[in-house]
Order: sequence, then C-alpha cells, then structure tokens
Amino acid sequence: MTTTGIQQLGDVRSGKLAGNITAFGRALRRAGVRTDAMRIALAAEAATLVGVEDRLDLSAAMEAVMVSREQDRMVFRELFDAWFRDPELANKLLAQMLPSAEGKAEPSKRRPRVREALTAPRNLAKPAELAKPDREIEFDAAMTSSDRQRLQHADFNALGASEYRLVERLARDIRLPIPELPSRRLRVAGDAGRQHARMHWPGVLHEAARTGGEILRLPKLARRRQPLPLLVLVDVSGSMERYARLLLAFLHAATRRAGRRDVFAFGTRLTDLTPAFRLADTDAMLGAASLAIDDFAGGTRLGSSLTELRRAHTRRLTGRRTLVLVISDGLDTGEPSLLEQELLWLKRHSRRLLWLNPLLRFEGYAPLARGASVLHRQADAMLAVHNLSALEQLAASLAALMRSGR
Repeated sequence: MTTTGIQQLGDVRSGKLAGNITAFGRALRRAGVRTDAMRIALAAEAATLVGVEDRLDLSAAMEAVMVSREQDRMVFRELFDAWFRDPELANKLLAQMLPSAEGKAEPSKRRPRVREALTAPRNLAKPAELAKPDREIEFDAAMTSSDRQRLQHADFNALGASEYRLVERLARDIRLPIPELPSRRLRVAGDAGRQHARMHWPGVLHEAARTGGEILRLPKLARRRQPLPLLVLVDVSGSMERYARLLLAFLHAATRRAGRRDVFAFGTRLTDLTPAFRLADTDAMLGAASLAIDDFAGGTRLGSSLTELRRAHTRRLTGRRTLVLVISDGLDTGEPSLLEQELLWLKRHSRRLLWLNPLLRFEGYAPLARGASVLHRQADAMLAVHNLSALEQLAASLAALMRSGR
C-alpha cells in the first residue's frame, strides 16, 4: 500500500504518533484545557481506531475524548490545526516547539491561549525533563507591583491561559456591594438609625413598666434596609467567550452576600443559571453552568431571550425594585424592533437597567451596531467590565447611579 495522496499528521511514518499526541495533550493543558493522562491515552486509542487518512476524522475523534467544556472546543481546533500542520515537524513537536519559520498560520490571529501553548516553556530545555509527569500549576498572588499593575489594566481578551486563570482568581476577591433601600419591615432603631425613626409606643410602655412608670428611654422604629433584588443577564455568544466565564466567577463571589439574585445566560436561547449560583463553591458553579449552557460561543438573540424571560420568568422581577445588569457587547443578530419592545417591558418592571459592555475598552467606542444602538437608548447607563480595574470601579459606579436617580 502506497502513501501517495495520504496526508500525514506528525511523523507517523516513523511511529511517533503516540509521542506527538502526548506532546499535543501537554500543549492543551498550557492553553487551559482540562486534559489528563487518561484523556491523552484515549486520544491515542481513538487515533489508532480512525486512522490518519482523514484529517477531519482524526480531529473529531480526538476532540470527542479530550474536550469536555464547550468553551474549549475552538481552542482545541485551532491548536490541532497549528500542531499537526507539517509532518516534518515531528521531532520538534516532541520538544513542544513549533518554529515560526515553518509555521503557516499567523500568530497574531490566534487566540492568546493558543499562542501561549505553542511557545516552548523555558524549563523544558533538557530532554530528560520531558518524561516528568504534568503537575497542576498553582498561582501565587504575591506578584511584583509592576506585574499586578499590568494585570489590573490588561484586557481579559488579551490574556494568555496562565494569566487568565490568575486574573480569574483575583476577580473573585473583588466585592460588589449591591445598593440598599429601606424595606417595609420595621426594626428597633439603634443610635445610628434614629434620625428618620418613629416612636415605638409598645416599647415605650414596656420600658415604663419595667421602671415603675418612669420613662428612661424612648425606643423608636426604623425601616430595615435590604439590598435590591438582582437580575443578571450574561451574553455567552462567541464574541463574549473570553469574558463570560470570568464575569460569571466574579459575580458569583462578589454578590455572595446579596439578597435575591437571579442569573440567566443568553445566546441563541435563555438558560437559567440561578440553581448553579446557589452552589457555595465558585468552581462548582462554573462546572454546573458549563453543563447547563448548550449554546455557548454561538450567536446572540437578546430580544427572543427577553421574550422567554417575560413569558416564563416574570416572577423573578420583584415589583419595580429589581436592579438589572445586562452583560453583553451588543452584537445582537435578532430583530432590533423585538429587542426594543422587550427592553421597554423590562424597564417598566425594574428599578434600573444597566448595560455592562466590554467593548468600552476601545477609546472612542460608539454603539453603532443595531443591537448596541437599541441597548444604548434603553439602558440607564453603560459601564465597562473589560479588566480588573473596571470591575473594582463597578461598585462605586452602581452606588453613584442609585444616589443620582439616573
């Protein structure tokens, strides 16, 4: 049997396919894809079963056993194309290097996670170290001031895999105090809350009975203060891929002590993430959310998603007290008229509608897209959420907007 017309992947002619798949698995780990020795072994077995005659079949078989999260699929495919592009690179791939002189793809157009994975680690200079098992990397938040300053202002979309994981951990330490308003329920006022309190006459009589008719203290009642109910709508379309996971982790940790919070993901349809947000552990929440979202990295139809919210989840809006956060870049593919109609309904049933837009990272940004222009007209304010610094300023911006009544 001749090999004419058969595209070789790696140096399979010399029996190096298993080694190339192992090195490819390690590159996936550097790109942030959860891959262990068992998955790499399954990928090698899958390659043996489907063969290497068809590149697409091999890619699909390996992807089926090596990728478990929807957000990692495009990273796998891009890295697979770059990794197995040239069969003459087999020996170099074993050292986990892809020389730019022989690579055809332009690095500048690759995802940061893929660019980082194709960069040879500095500690793999000795061949003997290739035999060492992979270790789970733990990040130390005690960085130099210059490193911390850079990460504070680094756009989430420009981070490598290791930087992304570190920034995600740092984002969980940022708190987002939800604005509070007086409720209808009353409580006995302390010294700090007596300015707008009213007399608690049953308490006055009780105090007088204890002191033989002498009134030594005048108890007063004041309204309890409670955080506004929170409704969060997170865009999980392809253009928001790098922001969605990090912002979900941020919101889960930042609003842990908030009152009522309802969270939905929207892409081509609406997904209720509120049960996942009830989990105490943020990593467990992200895992549950990943299983629940079946349209991750797809299109964006906010209008039809809001229609589903109105029809099936109207009770999630508590009167006109709910604070609504829409996290999206505004690149909606639905009908603008439907989006405007549903946003008008949402505004009538909420206290504030805020648009958190990662595209504000661009100087001079203007919401010119159809969906973005509708969101800009209907939202009470548009705030940035593209880096750690913007997330830290978000709490102060929320408080200022509630005070101003804008």
